[in-house]
Amino acid sequence: MDEAERERSPWQKNLHVLWFCTFVAGMAFSEIMPFLSLYISSLGDYTKAQVTMYSGLVYAADFFVSAIASPLWGILADRKGRKIMLLRSSLGMGISLALMGFATSVWQMVALRALQGVFAGYISNAQALVASQTPRKHSGAALSTLMTGPTSGMLLGPVVGGVLAQVFTIRLTFFITGFLLLITFFMSWGMVQEKFKPVAPKPKGQRSLNPLAAFPKPKLILVLLSSTLIVQFGNISISPIISLYVKELMHNVGPITVVAGIIAALPGISNIIASPRLGRYGDQHGSGRVLLFGYIFATLMYLPQGFVTSVWMLGLLRFMIGISDGALYPEIQPLLTKNTPVELTSTVFSWNQSFQAVGNMLGSLIGGWIAGVFNYNAVFISTAALMLINLALVWWLVPEIRQRKTQAA
Repeated sequence: MDEAERERSPWQKNLHVLWFCTFVAGMAFSEIMPFLSLYISSLGDYTKAQVTMYSGLVYAADFFVSAIASPLWGILADRKGRKIMLLRSSLGMGISLALMGFATSVWQMVALRALQGVFAGYISNAQALVASQTPRKHSGAALSTLMTGPTSGMLLGPVVGGVLAQVFTIRLTFFITGFLLLITFFMSWGMVQEKFKPVAPKPKGQRSLNPLAAFPKPKLILVLLSSTLIVQFGNISISPIISLYVKELMHNVGPITVVAGIIAALPGISNIIASPRLGRYGDQHGSGRVLLFGYIFATLMYLPQGFVTSVWMLGLLRFMIGISDGALYPEIQPLLTKNTPVELTSTVFSWNQSFQAVGNMLGSLIGGWIAGVFNYNAVFISTAALMLINLALVWWLVPEIRQRKTQAA
């Protein structure tokens, strides 16, 4: 699709519809997290150590399978269209989540979480559809705006899930969550428009064994995908210990769970505010510059979190982290879009999802290990060091990212 066709396409309507759908999808994904371990403990007579182990296994099953399946779905999306992938993902995950309400053993939960991973990809395909139809001069703002949908949904999800589980039951909450994804299925089916033109595959003799050969700047693509993994690793490594860190700062006195929930939500709030503005700035002045700012700002905000003595200071710094997140992950997507052939848009976004899933797994595992071997503050310090290393890699390996505009070759 050339620029003239992009201007005439219903990209703005699609953006609005998919913002709401990704909001619902993000909320559905995070709804079950507050009570997942409680649900697992109710499926058998387990010790505390067993519940912890099984919870980690159930949690990781989705990300592990998603990391493998996403690239395959991405290739199919570039051949058959992104809308059909939205329908496949929303319906499949809605069914798998509803089936979790019937689970009677922890191994059934592992299998259903793995099945959920098979059908994962709604958000990444929504990103690919918007990226493939939006005029490139608006792609940064559009993708940054779209990302506020799942971000705000995931922010609200644990609260909604906790209330639903309290008012109804945990099993009924799985059914409600599946129904929410069914709503996104029908909205995607009836309201999202895609003028998809499949590109004829190259003859076998002309195909390269190198999957990056079709990209004008393969090194840039590889660095950006690695950056997605590192950014997600940093974010997730903090999640398992944030409530324990709050408990320590409050000296185990006061409404710890309430304060921990607020602290956990603060980055999402600032991210919703900052992402669209940083996206528009990136469209005008270069996404590369915004990305570099994000790494520097993240390093400066993560490091002092390991030395705070007040929960209020921690809250302020966590709020600022949402701004750096708005300059990092959302800006990686416009750079991927601008440097990817349009017929490979879904492929590159599915790779991005796979790298993100690997970051989720490694972040939760290694973050917990660092906190156990050293202390909670070591997680923040190591995350700051990781952001600094990622900045150095981007700076030295991709010098063109320092330019005012980073466009496709």
